[in-house]
Amino acid sequence: MADQKGTNAPTNEVKETKGQVSGELTFEDKVIQKIIGIALEKVDGLLQVDGGFFSNMAEHISNSDNVTNGIETEVGKEQVAVDLAVVVEYRKDAQEIYEQIKKVAAEQVKKMTHLDVVEVNVHIEDIKTKEEIEQDKKSDEKQSDNSDESDN
Repeated sequence: MADQKGTNAPTNEVKETKGQVSGELTFEDKVIQKIIGIALEKVDGLLQVDGGFFSNMAEHISNSDNVTNGIETEVGKEQVAVDLAVVVEYRKDAQEIYEQIKKVAAEQVKKMTHLDVVEVNVHIEDIKTKEEIEQDKKSDEKQSDNSDESDN
């Protein structure tokens, strides 16, 4: 097992192999999209990422089965570029939301993958009040309930 203390002391595995182990670590776009989608739950004033509703009160996604909706990524060997289509809350500072999105996305991607997020493009598709979002959620839940009943 590798030394977990952060020292550069060689491990037994390295001594026994008498050389470097080669290989490559890569990530599917959907992995980076999911990291960003989950991280965006923490952004105040961000109500929706193209189809994925956020509930800022409870800080969770209501349709958590697809947190990658509205998130496009281009993943290279060392860098990531991100495009987002979002809905923000009425009376919130769009520039501040954009800065939060960039910070959270870059931090989480770096922490989990060691890739650098070099570009984040955010397109604000709409601005809604919390009441409008709640109404949209209720309408989606009603449609979901109706489709469940028709499946039986």
